[in-house]
Amino acid sequence: MSQERKATVFPSKGQAKADPYSIPLDKIDMSDSELFETNTHWGYFERLRKEDPVHYCAESDFGPFWSVTRYDDIVKVEKNPAVYSSARSISVADPDPDFPVEAGFITMDGPRHDAHRKVVQPVASPRNLVYLEPLIRERVVEILEGLPVDETFDWVDRVSIELTTGMLATLFDFPYEDRRKLTLWSEMATSLPDVALGTMQVSEEERRASLMECLDTFTKLWKERQDNPQRERLDFVTALASADATRDLEPLEYLGTLILLIVGGNDTTRNSISGGIVALNENPAEYQKLRERPDLIPNMVSEIIRWQTPLPHMRRTATQDATLGGKQIKQGDKVVMWYVSANRDEDMFDAPNEFRIDRENARQHLAFGIGVHFCMGSRLAEMQLRVLWEEIQARFHEVELVGEPVRARSNFVRGYTQLPVRVHPL
Repeated sequence: MSQERKATVFPSKGQAKADPYSIPLDKIDMSDSELFETNTHWGYFERLRKEDPVHYCAESDFGPFWSVTRYDDIVKVEKNPAVYSSARSISVADPDPDFPVEAGFITMDGPRHDAHRKVVQPVASPRNLVYLEPLIRERVVEILEGLPVDETFDWVDRVSIELTTGMLATLFDFPYEDRRKLTLWSEMATSLPDVALGTMQVSEEERRASLMECLDTFTKLWKERQDNPQRERLDFVTALASADATRDLEPLEYLGTLILLIVGGNDTTRNSISGGIVALNENPAEYQKLRERPDLIPNMVSEIIRWQTPLPHMRRTATQDATLGGKQIKQGDKVVMWYVSANRDEDMFDAPNEFRIDRENARQHLAFGIGVHFCMGSRLAEMQLRVLWEEIQARFHEVELVGEPVRARSNFVRGYTQLPVRVHPL
């Protein structure tokens, strides 16, 4: 789905068109999705890192919250789940009390989180990746060979979505011909109510109906596999249906777990695939370096993920009063970790706003989180990006960006809805 999102239930706050240093410090609201749609959030994060790295926003569309913007402070929060809990919500927004879908085990703490995560982790394990890599390469080649040469097309639709959605279908053993439903459900899960999704205005009722369709579809797959766990290859649905920790999930718990796995497997890799094209086009010297040094592709993958940071934030909730960066956090406060800011922290990364495919510490980015909630699909994401760029470099001199990227209006998914490009053969 490669359409432009413009309308939203939240009006412009005027921050996107303002000088970040002209806004009173206590009025800065980093949950403003327009900042991410217009790519104007960088100056605000730079100011907060310098002047108020643990920043309190008293008024926002999502209620009051703390913004944590420095790398080291985010690591402290991530490594103390007893004080900073993931329960209930991992985004600045709270769940709808009338539709209480929580995002699976990422919104759990302690032994329950560990038990649920352990069920699905083998699907993305190194052993399973050995099986998956030839399949990924086969699909990448098929996608790239089918692209029109020297003609403008949408990279998001033809490559980013097609590759990641196909991979998701494999991980769920979902009907391949229906794979674009996974893209729709991912977008529905991460969109705000009443956001224009392409040409249609999506209401909260339509969003719920779409997610219930997702639940109904996967419930049928669950029932089919509950009695047939000895399948040729392990998939997410079979794992969930047959494990002691998850076989008795309530329907909305199952839906929440599905959303976690779908969004985690779709939005992050998809937007890193698109982000790499933008980064290399904005930095032609690095693109030339890639042509001369294809051995840098694995390191470049990490730098793309750092530079893009496809999920800008994760939220925790304080279980008790605490002190962070000299500020007094109260029990129940929302604490929002801005990974997108940490990955541009001047104290961690030299010239952090520069895109360098040979950056020595690129792998130390926080785009996958850190600690007990570190992204379990990180190696799979890296492998997809590596294989894609190996095959791109084998057949194209350049993937040229020929128009302005259209960015998603979201504070939770930093991505692209359209990316007009042309490919030029070797």
